[in-house]
Amino acid sequence: MTTPQTVLSDITDGVMTITLNRPEAANALRPDDRDTLIALLAAADADETVRVVVLRANGKHFCSGADVGPLAQRRATGEKRVLEPTKRIMNGAQKLVSSVLDCNKPVIAAVQGAATGVGAHLVYASDLVIATENAYFAESFVKRGLVVDGGGCYLLPRRIGMQKAKEMTFFGEKLSAGDALALGLVNRVVSGDEFDSTVDDFAGRLATAPTSAIALTKRLLNDSPDTDRPGAFVAEAMAQELQSYSHDSKEGVQAFVEKRPTEFTGW
Repeated sequence: MTTPQTVLSDITDGVMTITLNRPEAANALRPDDRDTLIALLAAADADETVRVVVLRANGKHFCSGADVGPLAQRRATGEKRVLEPTKRIMNGAQKLVSSVLDCNKPVIAAVQGAATGVGAHLVYASDLVIATENAYFAESFVKRGLVVDGGGCYLLPRRIGMQKAKEMTFFGEKLSAGDALALGLVNRVVSGDEFDSTVDDFAGRLATAPTSAIALTKRLLNDSPDTDRPGAFVAEAMAQELQSYSHDSKEGVQAFVEKRPTEFTGW
């Protein structure tokens, strides 16, 4: 009997779709699944034919976080080595979240049902988020007696503010899709019938957009909360100059002058 792949990927018309495919476990991530996601995001970043990435999942839920089975096994098998847990977290959940933030292609998270723990952090790290009406987000760490990992304490205050971030992490309660929209954590909340078409619309528009301009803009926006104004302005000026040499910059100006639709190539 063939074991089904737990992470699927496909590239069509400039869109890499990465699909979590472990619905029987609410798409909880095991170390191998996590490492596959990291590798796919790195491949998307390097592949010139990929212009946008879509993260989605099969089944009722997006991702219920890390599979805690390996954690329980490690705790049952003996004592820890100094720095071993730190290295595991930095090379695991934190590396996964960083792979989304550092990908030079825009990343869309398509979320249904639960997005909890590091599954929620994947969403927070994404550039655009489309959620179904039954989607929800939760920081489940406190309910297991754990400290938030996977960059959650870095991302949450930057997305929804410090007070709401503390409420979510201290209580571990669900944040509904509607409340997430009100907080600016997601871009769209749609019905199940509209879900796929909305994701396809976002992805299709980005797949024909000026990819390098979006990559530089993504970097400026992601860096802005941690950069002072002089540093941000210098980085912006340098990004503007770099993009001015691109094919898409010339095409955008020429199309405007000629009053015709643009034909961006991503270069």
